[in-house]
Amino acid sequence: MTALELSCGLPPGPDFADLAVLAEELGYDRVWIFDSAPLWEDPFVHLALAAQRTTRIGLSTAVLVPEQRSVMAMATAIATIARLAPGRFRACFGTGFTARVSVGQRPLTLRALGEQVRAVRALLAGEPITLGDTPVRMLHADGLALSRPINVPIWLSAFGPRGAELAARIADGIIGPVHPTLPAAMIMSGTVLDPGERPDSARVREAIGPWRVVDWHNAFATGGAEAVDAMPGGKRWRTELTALGPANEHHLSVFEGHVTHLTERDRPLLDHIDVKTLVGDEERLQRQLGRMAAAGFREIVYTPTGSDIARELRRFADARPG
Repeated sequence: MTALELSCGLPPGPDFADLAVLAEELGYDRVWIFDSAPLWEDPFVHLALAAQRTTRIGLSTAVLVPEQRSVMAMATAIATIARLAPGRFRACFGTGFTARVSVGQRPLTLRALGEQVRAVRALLAGEPITLGDTPVRMLHADGLALSRPINVPIWLSAFGPRGAELAARIADGIIGPVHPTLPAAMIMSGTVLDPGERPDSARVREAIGPWRVVDWHNAFATGGAEAVDAMPGGKRWRTELTALGPANEHHLSVFEGHVTHLTERDRPLLDHIDVKTLVGDEERLQRQLGRMAAAGFREIVYTPTGSDIARELRRFADARPG
């Protein structure tokens, strides 16, 4: 069994580089950065800052959203981080569910995702692509960027059989279920309990809540009132959200604080969240992570939240399987 890599996932913001330095000191294998233009600052800026302050830790994206940037801008940004962090950068792409729904758009189709990823790969390889009817390629002169080909591993965040099949054709790895041919990573939230602390304590609920209430957000975004009302506490949550404005503005509120903060209407949902998965003492978490490694996962991306991210990173690093 391949040793399980323990990484962390963080939003692009003022503390990202400092936390990346801490993650490196704590022995995390990689730090992944989120990408959603309506919610967070630009990930490539923060990756560049982190690259200059770290030497060992891997850097990755979870996940880049095609069409937030042109394919040329995306390829150039990837090339920049590849130069600043030689051999340490991995670019992972997805369909952009949150990023696109929060601006009133549908997620990209898998076909569109595949076309964008293939185009970026070709540009990094130094090959021309066609945009419309016009051939284009990276034209960076010597000394202004890495010479092509630029070899950066490209992963996909993909779920379901069609996503797994696409990843097998165009990617080097996958965020999602264990894959028959590709290394797989899974994004997870959790917290290590203090001695004598209960899993349903106020600190624990605040520490894991931002990720655990996402089920209600996603239910409303995909299935509307009927879907979220069927969930515990969902009708109250939905009623408060829909009272904020007309229906054509609801998408502006669904993902407020997404995976980083709890809104006041989210807080009652904490009575219904899962407080078992990756919540426990170090030995319990080691067992859970060990089971995931035995199931075939190559990497766990731990996504700490709450009022003390540094504390969460330190304590979770101690739960790494030996």
